[in-house]
Amino acid sequence: MQITIFRGSKEVGGSCVEIRSANTRVILDVGLPLFDENREPHNSYKLCRMTTQELVSKGIAPNVPGLFSGDLSGDRPPDGILLSHAHLDHVGLLKHTTPTIPVYASQGTSKMMLAGEVFANQSRIPRERFREMRHGKTVTIGDFTITPFAVDHSILGCLAFLIEADGKRLLYTGDLRLHGSRPPDHENIITKLAGSKVDALIVEGTHFGLEDGDLTTEDELKTQIATHVQESQGLVLAAFSPQHVDRLRSFIHAANQSGRTFVADVYTAFVLHLASRDAKLKSPIDSGTGRVYYPQSLIAKIQRKGTNKVYERFRKHEISMSEIASRPDHHLMVFRTSLTDDFVGGFPEETLCLYSTWSGYRDRPDWQRVQRDLASVNGRIVHAHTSGHALASDIVKFTKSIDTKSIIPIHTFEPQKFREYFDNVCVAVDGQPISL
Repeated sequence: MQITIFRGSKEVGGSCVEIRSANTRVILDVGLPLFDENREPHNSYKLCRMTTQELVSKGIAPNVPGLFSGDLSGDRPPDGILLSHAHLDHVGLLKHTTPTIPVYASQGTSKMMLAGEVFANQSRIPRERFREMRHGKTVTIGDFTITPFAVDHSILGCLAFLIEADGKRLLYTGDLRLHGSRPPDHENIITKLAGSKVDALIVEGTHFGLEDGDLTTEDELKTQIATHVQESQGLVLAAFSPQHVDRLRSFIHAANQSGRTFVADVYTAFVLHLASRDAKLKSPIDSGTGRVYYPQSLIAKIQRKGTNKVYERFRKHEISMSEIASRPDHHLMVFRTSLTDDFVGGFPEETLCLYSTWSGYRDRPDWQRVQRDLASVNGRIVHAHTSGHALASDIVKFTKSIDTKSIIPIHTFEPQKFREYFDNVCVAVDGQPISL
């Protein structure tokens, strides 16, 4: 078995790994990079609109033989693409790949990519390419036997993969965390592999090289959010990714606890529609304790291009901005900066914005404006967040629990930091194969 990390050996995001046997090739993730060579965040909006040729010429799309459409090298395409989860830094290049390659992923990943296509100019998995993977259910691709394991990350449907061929075994973690709401997920992997050695562990190391930040667990954060909402005297804005189902659950819980109406935008309402059964999450829209706000940008888009079934699905639950503004202290509203101008005349007095995403985005001009506008109405912004990635100590804890011959860090700026804790670390170089 041979491993080649084509992207991600020394950066957070943009993961793309090839696993090769004598007769079979599979690709693990096809992600857009998050950061440039100076560790400055990329503009994903621009990257998502580039052509395949532009991405290849700029080095955004890695040089994987046969993977991308229009490859003139003459190499045959890989036998399959395995997606660990639906974040752009793991799936963002999928639409540029050769369309005959089957795509293996969970149903949750497929649903979140569909939501991304409808509302965020991203792309879904084409139906004819999709091959569903389920936790613990082994699949065969050529020489490879692959067992997916559910892992706890910050989006629905995340998987790790145990890959076996040629008498060798490899575990690819994808992105995971131990401080989330589902500790049994990683404990299950440890139990399943107990008493047997894997030849290589490809493990994420996001927080080797990036600060852990707040050490709060997801359950502790749920309590904190509920307290903030309960104590607020005005409108509460919830700024987070609606695809972060655990965070979505926490804000719905806070609205219920405080007796507020949960106000979703149409994007969030669609995610709830897709995810509620898989995530065992009761939708407040279906239960009558939630409403749906149609942003002015979406209304303008419908006027330009027409509507569709998804947009119209939630019309009977629609709430207007004037209704929210008339009783702001009765509502908890999902918020993103594009909604700022929808508040004609500014935010209501004493508006609280619970900012629940990576702190680095707050330096951008749109968030700087939100903070100024909140301050002008005696409002404030509170950072209420915890990472979707394993904390540095938890990376060490999880890695030590796996009996492996070789540790190969990925999804980290500083893979060499693993050598402070382990003797069997192989620091990969993008594009250079590692033989097991």
